[in-house]
Order: sequence, then C-alpha cells, then structure tokens
Amino acid sequence: MAKMSLAEAVKLKSILNKRIQELEGEMDRVAFAEMEKGAKPPKLPRTLLEVERDMEDVRKDMRTLDKLVYAANIGNTVTFNSEELPIVEAIELATQLRAKARKYKEYGAAQKETYPYSYGDNITIVRVALFEPEEYRTKGLEADRQANRLSNLINAKNYSIELDFDAEKYF
Repeated sequence: MAKMSLAEAVKLKSILNKRIQELEGEMDRVAFAEMEKGAKPPKLPRTLLEVERDMEDVRKDMRTLDKLVYAANIGNTVTFNSEELPIVEAIELATQLRAKARKYKEYGAAQKETYPYSYGDNITIVRVALFEPEEYRTKGLEADRQANRLSNLINAKNYSIELDFDAEKYF
C-alpha cells in the first residue's frame, strides 16, 4: 500500500471535507429538475445514485484517514521543554499557549491608569491596572514564542511519520 506523511494526511482531510461539500452540491443539482408537466426528465451526466456512491467512497476514506491520524497523534511524541508529549497533547498545548499569549498581550497593551468618566465636579473615577502591563506584554511574547516553537516541532514530526494510505485518487 502507498504511504503518505502525517502532514500530508492532515492536508488531505481538508481536501476530503471540501470534496464532500462539492458532492452534496452535486446531489442537489441532480436530484431535482424543473420541467413542463408531463415532459421527459432531462438527461444528466450523472445520476443521484452515482453521486451517492462517490460520496460513500470519500466518507469511507475520511473515516480511514481519521483513524490513522488519531492513532499517529496518540502513538507519537515530541519533546518540548524536556518533556515527552503525545502529538495530540502537544497540539492542545500549542492552542493553549496561543490563547495565553493573546490574553497576556491584551493586558500588556493596557494603560496603568485611565480616567474613564467622572461624576460631577467632585468625583473622578480612576481605572487602575493591578498588574504591570509591561510584564504581561513580555509574558505574551514569550508564550507566543513557545507556541511557535512547539508548532514547529509538531510540524517537523508530522513530516517524519508515515501512514499506510493511498491518496493517489485525490492528489
């Protein structure tokens, strides 16, 4: 059986999703015809049944590919900060690091003190940051750097893992 890298399999999954959407659209086009009552239905290049068969083939390939990708993501690891992580956990950690970076950068962009509004002449409301914005800006940059480093490790590993899947009909 032909082999493909895990990285190619991840790309192929999105190609298969797009193909399923295209086939659903084709099903809609071949399932109905507008014509004069009593007229003979138009001859279409493919029947609904033929499109359904293609759809089932693509869906079967999608399930097979999912199974292979999930198994590879559980059974293979990357080393990050001196810790061995299954790829599935590393992907989640990279996502969490990006979320952390986004939030920290948001706090890093805050002003230490702002005056949002006042009540009359005697009362002024002050909004004070209870943290150091510069520290959070720096922490945000570091979390981003860590996420990028981990993503690069995952991508490199994905190209080194081979899966038994024949993708010739899609590539």
